[in-house]
Amino acid sequence: MTALIYTLGVLVFVVGVIVSIALHEVGHLYPAKKFGVKVTQYFVGFGNTVWSTRRGETEYGLKSIPLGGYVKLVGMLPPEKEQDPATVRDSNTGLFTQLAADARHAEYETITEADQDRLFYKLPWWKKVIVMAGGPMVNVAISVVLFAIVLMGFGMLTPTTTVAGVSDCAITDAEAGRACTDEDPVTPARQAGIVPGDRIVAFNGEQITSWEQLTGLIRGNSDREATIVIERDGQRIAEQVPTTVIPRVSLEDPERTEEVGFLGVEPVQEQVRQGPVVVGEVMWGQVQATAEAIARLPVRMVDVTRAAFGAERPNDGPISVVGASRVAGELVTINEPTWAERAQRLMMLLASLNLFLALFNFVPLLPLDGGHIAGAIWEGLKRGWARMWGRPDPGPVDVARMLPVAYAVGGILIIMSVILIYADIVNPVRLS
Repeated sequence: MTALIYTLGVLVFVVGVIVSIALHEVGHLYPAKKFGVKVTQYFVGFGNTVWSTRRGETEYGLKSIPLGGYVKLVGMLPPEKEQDPATVRDSNTGLFTQLAADARHAEYETITEADQDRLFYKLPWWKKVIVMAGGPMVNVAISVVLFAIVLMGFGMLTPTTTVAGVSDCAITDAEAGRACTDEDPVTPARQAGIVPGDRIVAFNGEQITSWEQLTGLIRGNSDREATIVIERDGQRIAEQVPTTVIPRVSLEDPERTEEVGFLGVEPVQEQVRQGPVVVGEVMWGQVQATAEAIARLPVRMVDVTRAAFGAERPNDGPISVVGASRVAGELVTINEPTWAERAQRLMMLLASLNLFLALFNFVPLLPLDGGHIAGAIWEGLKRGWARMWGRPDPGPVDVARMLPVAYAVGGILIIMSVILIYADIVNPVRLS
């Protein structure tokens, strides 16, 4: 049964990835067609064509490798200046010039006179931004919807002010999990007689409404005397005990520790439905963490490369779709979750993936969407500057000049993908 659920989790995740890719491409397709651009192909996946059908001038289909997708927008590259759009120079000198000329020739050999007013490069710069940003923004929308369903529909485990457990001894976070010894000091909570099921209602005269509030008061109390009011079996009991001071992980910076007050209680966690504000806060935290992960990706790839050849694989490093599929399988089987918990875990994984795809595609480098967006914005700035100073229109930004960068970045991404997939096969990330 476990193997069946594992396989089902993987399949659901893979389908979710394919749907996310398909909708990403719709984010490019829809505004492009609305702005009159000729779109000849819409495909999900790469490699050999598995299935396709033609609707009007556009061919829609699926390819064999579901690791991406593309929409063919006619006229992405502008013609060379002072040249008929349907022709290119017969000869070029220099490797980069030849690359641009070859790409331009391939672009225009199928363009007819009837297509001249429907070429992508002729769009105003702001329409180009909308078309190219449409894909990543769809991923953002998917992420928002999935986070909202999980947090507002199912709820989020939230610590309450009811005590779930009382620690026997006061030890640091680094020593957590070891057995207490006679040399370890007894926790203030144990001294005060607090037991599981007690609800802490006041601390030093301040009414307690949340676990976060209580944590701040305990940590800030240092080793001073504390008056704690608990509710037990409908009765309120006041206890006095000094909190102790031990090194604990900082709430603001998990990389450092600080000397803070310690009581020694753990809260009961309850599934609580959240509001839109919490959804926004959670997503903002995810955005920050994802942006940091993307910035550190080159460094983390060194660790993954070492892991691919026998070194220990860090659990918080980058993974491929293959690795993410493995994680999906483990998420729906680890700790024997309920079906509701399985659904939540898969949706959170897909939400995080869509957020990563969005932010990664916004990186301002070709062939990523962000490279085209940056080019369109630069075009708008150049043309606006020219109008301001009464100078001739500089024309559209020639994306073909950046093709060497696009090829280099594309090559690096392919190499990274191969390394990640290989590492996820021979030395995968495991949750247990």
